[in-house]
This record gives sequence, C-alpha cells and structure tokens, in this order.
Amino acid sequence: MALRPFCSGVLRRRSALSAATALGSVTACLVASLPHTAHAQFRPQAMHINTGRTTSSDEPATFQADKVDYNDVEHTVTWTGNVQVWQGDHVLRADKIVYDRDTGVIAARGNVATVQPDGSVMYAHYAELTGGMKDGIMLHVNATMPDNAKLAANGMRRTGGKVNDMSRAVYTACEICEKDKTHPPFWQFRAFNATQDLEHQKIDFRDAYLDILGIPVIYLPYFSMTDPSSKRRSGFLMPGITPHDRYLGTYITIPYYWVINQQSDLTVQGLFATHTGPQVSGIYRNMLNFGQLNIRGAIAYDTHRPESYTNGFGSNVRSGGNHGIQGHVFANGDFAINRYWRAGANINIASSANYMRDYRVQGYGSDTLNSNAYLEGFGTGSYSRLDGQYYQGLNQGVIHNSDLPFVLPRYTYSFTGQPDILGGRFNLNTTDFNLKRSNGVSDQRGELQLNWNRPFHTKMGQQFLLTLRLDSMVYRARKLYQQPTYYNTSHTIVSGQVLPTIALKTNWPFVRTFEHGRGSQLIEPIVQGIYAPNTGGGLNDLIPNEDSMSYEFTDSTLFSLNRYQGTDRLDGGLRGNVGVHANWTWDGHIVDLLAGESFQEHITHDMLPYSGLDHHASDVVARAQVMPSQFFDFTARMRLDPHTTKFNFADALFSAGVPHFRIRGGYVYEPVTPYYYFATNYRAYSPNQLYTERVSELSGGVSTDWRNWHASGFARRSLSRKEFVSLGGDLGYNNDCFGIDFMYLKQYTTIGGQQRNSTYLVTISLKTLGAFGLK
Repeated sequence: MALRPFCSGVLRRRSALSAATALGSVTACLVASLPHTAHAQFRPQAMHINTGRTTSSDEPATFQADKVDYNDVEHTVTWTGNVQVWQGDHVLRADKIVYDRDTGVIAARGNVATVQPDGSVMYAHYAELTGGMKDGIMLHVNATMPDNAKLAANGMRRTGGKVNDMSRAVYTACEICEKDKTHPPFWQFRAFNATQDLEHQKIDFRDAYLDILGIPVIYLPYFSMTDPSSKRRSGFLMPGITPHDRYLGTYITIPYYWVINQQSDLTVQGLFATHTGPQVSGIYRNMLNFGQLNIRGAIAYDTHRPESYTNGFGSNVRSGGNHGIQGHVFANGDFAINRYWRAGANINIASSANYMRDYRVQGYGSDTLNSNAYLEGFGTGSYSRLDGQYYQGLNQGVIHNSDLPFVLPRYTYSFTGQPDILGGRFNLNTTDFNLKRSNGVSDQRGELQLNWNRPFHTKMGQQFLLTLRLDSMVYRARKLYQQPTYYNTSHTIVSGQVLPTIALKTNWPFVRTFEHGRGSQLIEPIVQGIYAPNTGGGLNDLIPNEDSMSYEFTDSTLFSLNRYQGTDRLDGGLRGNVGVHANWTWDGHIVDLLAGESFQEHITHDMLPYSGLDHHASDVVARAQVMPSQFFDFTARMRLDPHTTKFNFADALFSAGVPHFRIRGGYVYEPVTPYYYFATNYRAYSPNQLYTERVSELSGGVSTDWRNWHASGFARRSLSRKEFVSLGGDLGYNNDCFGIDFMYLKQYTTIGGQQRNSTYLVTISLKTLGAFGLK
C-alpha cells in the first residue's frame, strides 16, 4: 500500500530523524489508518550479507504484521502476529518483533525464521540482531539447508553477516523421525562448537563425534566440510587408502579440488605407495561457450623392473625400460566452429602398459589406446569427416606398437538424397585413407560407393526393395608379405576392384488378430536375390585388407549385401537368401522367431574357416526372442552347419525373477578364437593353438534387494579351458543419507605375463559429506 498520501505530514515533521525513527513514524501512521493487518516499506541499512549477493541499503525493506504498536516514550516499535520483514532476497519472520530505535537492536521471539537467498532457512526460539541484521545472537537454532541437510545448535553468534559461531552443534543429512523427534538420526556430527563461514562456504567442527544410530563411533578433534549451499568450492576431498596392492603395496591418495572460475576446475591428487615411487595426477575440466575440454594426466617415478615372459605363441617378450619417470595424458575436446562444422580430438597416450598396470590407470587391460583428431560437418542429408588416428598397443605379448597403423589422413563422406521421380533414393559414400605401419602393410585407398534403393508394394501386400549398388576402390600398397595379409610378394602393388550389385528383396507379411483384437500374429516369408561378379575374396588381385578382418554371418547379416564389416572385402557372385519371420504379441507377451539360409553359386575358398559359407548351401542361422511375461525373457541366436549338424556359433541370454529377486545367465560358443587369426601367417603353417581353441563360456548372476539392502553375485567360466574367467559379488545397504557397499572381484585373465589378482572394495557414503573407499 502506498503511504505518502496518508502520512506525508508525519514524514515532514520527523525528516531529521534516522531511518529507524522514520520506521517508527510510518508505523504510527499505520496504527491510526489500518487497525488490522499492517504493511509498509522503508529504507534501512542492509539487512545482512550472505554468500554471493549483498543487499543494498537503498532497496526498500517491507514489513507485514497483524498488529503494530508504537511507543514514542521508549522509542520502540513492536510488531506482533505473523510478522514478516523482507528486503531483496532476505526474509525474517517471527510471532513478535521489537525494534529499539535508539540502539538499532531487533529482538524477535516465537517461531523465528530467517530465509537465506540460497533457499536455506534458519529457525530459532529467540533472536537479537543489530547492525542491519548482520550481527547478533540466536538461541536454540535449527537450520535447513540444500540436500536435506540440517544444522542445530544451542546458541549462535553472528558476526558481520559472514560468520556464525555455534555452541553444542549437531549436523546431519538424514531424515528426522516424525513420530519421535528425540530419536537420533541414522548418523550425525555432534561438536562442542562449530563455525559456519558464509563467505568461504565451509563449516568447521571442533571436538566432534560421529554418531551412528546415536552411538559415538569416531572422535575427531577437528573436522571441516563444505557448506551444503555451495555447489563448488576449493578444498581437499576425501582421502583414500588401500592396505595392499600387488604392485603399489599399501598406498594412500590425497586429492585437492580447485575451482578456477565458473566454467573450469582442476583436481590434483598425490599417490604415495610403499612398493614404488609417488605419482601426481590431475584432471582439468573446462566448459566453454562453444565446446568442452577435459584433460587427465599424471607423472610418476616407477621403480618396478618388469621381467620378460613367454606369450601364448611361444615368443619371448622382453621387459623393456618401463621404469623410472613414467606418465600418461588422456585428453578430449569438442569445439563448435559454427552450426554446420565442429572439430575435436581424443588423445590417449601412456609411457608404457606396465606403468598403467603398476599405478592402476584406467584403460589398462584393453588391447590398444586409441587417439584421433577430427573435423566434421553436417548438412541436409550429408555428413563429412576428416581425421587422423593413432594406436598404442598395451598387450605387448600379442600386439606391438610397430604392428599398429598410423592413419593420416582419413576422409569419410556420406550423402542421402531426396526421393526422385522414380520413387527411389540415392546414396553416396566414400572412406579414403593413408595408412602406415613400421612392421606390416602400408597402403592408401580411394573409394566410391553409389547406392540406389526403390521400395514398392503390390495390392496383395507384398513389399519389394530394389537395390542397385556400385562399389569401386583403388589401392596402392607395399610390404604385402607382412601382416595382416601375408601375400607372397615383396613389390609395391597398385590394384583395385569394381563390383556392381543388383538385389531384389521381397517380404510378404500375413497378419491376423486374436483375443478380440488384443493380440496379433505375423508370418512373414522373406526372399532376396543378389547378383554381383565373383570377386574371389581379393586374394588373386593382391588387395590389402584393413577394415574386413572378420566375417560375420548371422541372423543380423543374412540379408546384407556385404557381410564383411568393411569394404576391402566384398561379397560377390550369384546368391539367394531365404528366411521366415514369425511374431506373436498379446497382452504384453512377445514371441519373435527368425530362421534363414543363403545359397550361393560361387564358394570363396580363402574365406575364414567356420564362416558358415564354405558350401553352396550355407549354415542355417536362427534367432528366437521369448518374453512371456515381465518375469522372464529369453534371447538365443545360432548358426548350424547342415552338412555336419554341428553348431558353428551360438549364444543365449535369459533373465528371470520376481520383484526383489532376479537371476540372469548366458552362454556363447564359437569353434575358433577369431582375434588371433591374423596374428600369425596362417598360410605358411597351421594356425596357432590360440586361434583353434574353442570359445565355450557360461556366465550367470543373481541379484536381490529388500528395503534398503541389496546383494548380487556373478561368475563367468570357460568350459573349453576348464577355468573361471571372473567372479565376484556385491553386498550393500543404502538409505536416505548413508550407504555402505562391500564388493569382491576376481579376474583370471593373464595380461602382460601376469595374472590379475583379487580386489576387495569397501565404500562408505555420507550424504553431503562424500564417499570414503578402502580397496
């Protein structure tokens, strides 16, 4: 309500008084004109300061009360009945507030509450504030903070609006029992005194106890934590300790978090171990307006001198100089140039695989570290990318760095046109590269792939897809006698291939409904005819092979024009593919089946063994997916050789359970291990035993949860090798503010001549405080 028309005379008579006196004059006017709820605005000093924004003394402060009493003799103003005073983002409310105009002291009683700009609320039985509410005392204080954090104290002294000193303080982030508020929360910090630094956003406790269910379990002479109202604050993070590690021994980690500015930060961690030298690592993050940058790196002094060992091929692997000063850099960034173009890089480099193993650097156990830098653009129906790639081998027993390629540059372009006047759609694709190896084939490739698809259907419901495709590649290669081709030539070869393909695919779905329309049944015969010149697998033309190392003939590639992963090898010849797809769906139940076979005129004898295509009639491929209810689902795939009635490939997954309990299982089978096929010259002698050994692996797991408890276990066992691959389990408890997990993992994989050991991990999480792990 505007006040000037009603009380202008009063304001003129008291114009020489202070802002506090003016407040009393305004109140007297309101008492005369508004006997019930009173409202007013005035301009006192800044009320108080919180982290961030400071309230200006020029901002109007507003009060609201059911009743206002003005005592000109005692120079006091008394507000009673649902009193609220606010200025900017700051709010004070109480049942009764008395303002002394002479001393500037505000005394609030009964359900006192102050609301901070960050949304936290502080309650008290009694508050006495002065200095624009920046100084004062409060009795029986309770504060609610973000993330359900709560802070209570018998008494509190506020100084300068920046520091709150509390006596007999208690802090928790747990829910308080509604039926019995005297019942202790799940965990709490009790301290003789505590200091809340609003400016630096931290809370310090002295002579503190950590209580669990009301029982003291830890005594801390001093403990400091970040104020829950702070989203980001520099300071030390929770340290970690591991009692025993094969390569590090006993080690501790001490991390420090530094907020550089609003968009970037840095985490630095020191690692100190008993079995090797220290390590200093860091993580830098920067969120830019036009992209993001993340850099992880470390430097260490590794005192381990690894021994040589014999790998699975019977070759001796030397230890090398993988000790002394070691380190790694993992960096990635993405940057938008404009709305159509962006650039980026993913750099992953380590001084050695043994260093990554010794210091448990994430990524150890993989075969390679991959790095690339790229420039890519997006258009209407088009995509373009120019990049370079670099690979570093980690499993030196199988892959040496000299065997891995360096690709610079590689160019990829893809274009999909709009439907033309014939109803078809045109596609153009190309992937061109220059690839170099120190030990192995080095080659360049230029490619152009043209594709035209025309779908149509008949009145009887038959669906057709006509495809015209032209693949053309030109190569220049040297050292073809080395891996991965092992050709019998030492000359530099210029070669190429052109393969036109025409294909017609027809689907004829038969659909009916049942269960009064709630279910549907589909039977769909599928027939495809493909013709292309017979290419012979590229062997006769001495064509390099960089992107078609493996051949995958399963239900997912039964109707693919090219069943190789890339285009260095192409499926040619005359062939027909047939299959039957069936589906039943009703009331959330699903049964989906597919079976098919391929018939080819030409047989490529240099194709990988067990490809499923080494006869005119291929292996039979099939897939089954069964989900009869939410309590069970099953998916299986297989490839059966009709000539020997043996399985050349099979895998299956199932999951079954009820609420709070579930079991899972899986199985995979292959007669060979395809990874090792190109590791040796398989044309010169029989493939190594690593390749010919079967893959027959069984896996399973179980998980359960009940209220706040959860548990799980899993195991993988190689039936062909008659040993476990891995096994482990997890047991934990979580509630609204506390979590504890016990995890066990055993891995039997041998990497770098060493078999992995067991890992035990205990993690304790306290909401708003962080997590502490013991490994």
